Amino acid sequence: MVGVISRFFTSIVNKYLPDPLVFAILLTIITFVLGITITPHSALDMVNMWGDGFWNLLAFAMQMSLVLVTGHALASSGPVKRGMTALASVAKTPAQGVMLVGFCSAVACVINWGFGLVVGAMFAREVARRIPKSDYRLLIATAYMGFLSWHGGFSASVPLVAATAGNPMEKMVGLIPIADTIFTGYNLFITVGLIILVPLIARMMMPKEHEIVAIDPALLQEEVSVAKKLGPDATWAQKIEESPILAWVVGLLGIVYLGTYFVQKGFNLNVNTVNLMFLTAGILLHKTPMAYVRAVSAAAKGTAGILIQFPFYAGIQIMMEHSGLGGIITNWFVDVATAETFPLMAFFSSALINFAVPSGGGHWVVQGPFVMPAAQALGADMGKAAMAIAYGEAWMNMAQPFWALPALAIAGLGVRDIMGYCVTALLFSGVIFIIGLHFF
Repeated sequence: MVGVISRFFTSIVNKYLPDPLVFAILLTIITFVLGITITPHSALDMVNMWGDGFWNLLAFAMQMSLVLVTGHALASSGPVKRGMTALASVAKTPAQGVMLVGFCSAVACVINWGFGLVVGAMFAREVARRIPKSDYRLLIATAYMGFLSWHGGFSASVPLVAATAGNPMEKMVGLIPIADTIFTGYNLFITVGLIILVPLIARMMMPKEHEIVAIDPALLQEEVSVAKKLGPDATWAQKIEESPILAWVVGLLGIVYLGTYFVQKGFNLNVNTVNLMFLTAGILLHKTPMAYVRAVSAAAKGTAGILIQFPFYAGIQIMMEHSGLGGIITNWFVDVATAETFPLMAFFSSALINFAVPSGGGHWVVQGPFVMPAAQALGADMGKAAMAIAYGEAWMNMAQPFWALPALAIAGLGVRDIMGYCVTALLFSGVIFIIGLHFF
């Protein structure tokens, strides 16, 4: 049954899902039209909001580009490639391979979402190289499906922000400690359930051998070594460029800073610390500055989608936030909720808004001012209300190609290659979220 469903959605996606950039432009138009029809703002108001917000994610776009290139460069180093090869060799069949990718990706995303996105896609490629007759599209889709677990893990943006002094909701509802969000029974059920479900659902979506689509062998070719041997006539400049001494200096700086940071703030991973960890480890493992530059150059070509699409989503987010459209959509759900059904209503409203605002932090800004006071007034569980916002965002990522961009860039695939599988995972994972939010 699962295979039939995945094949159905794959056929639908192949016919109707446009390129992610076109998808973002269509969402921009839809948000604009909704803004001038169901809010009191004029067309010029919406245009100004869009333009004012268009560049609001520049810093985040740079962070995500660095997640991609530093993660890719790290994974292309000799020691990491050998480690992934050894782990991939645990699986002996295509079924074992796809289940191993699903499990490792989901666990990695619990540790850190950026780490999981990049390492999951890299590991999927390695499994495809090692196991003949694997379905490459399903392997990459499974790596992205692991992203379902991220908002129950240690880098979950909504519960971490909700527990941080000075966040936008503190004056309204106070701080919500992570003991009431991340470290709860329902979150443990949902997170562990997803770690178990992702490999199983991926195994059930495996196509029959005659249905596997041939993939360009060039996508699975081993990357050319970036190491360079100097000849006897090398200049001083060339020698210093290929000297490991400078790599050691940079590596030492990164290790000392990260060690001090974790001692002072605990194991607080965020996108910046992950990028610094990737960069520090990458330059040390590539051994010389120029070898690392060559590795980054090979990875940078995959950042095009991030650089062009993130500004469109920044414009959409500001239109949703400043026009009040996000609040109106949220209130459609929470106005009909009771204390018992409130988490589910918040979950579904968050999932809908995720099409226009595919960001956990963005959801807290757009939905928090409406969801959290309503939860407080109804006497609903405040921690569960916050996690409902987070879960809805994580869940609907399976139908929103925004976060798939880094994985697709690494894999060399297009969005239509994987989204049919991801939408199938959306349907079945929804059961786990609903049970966790309503019955725990």
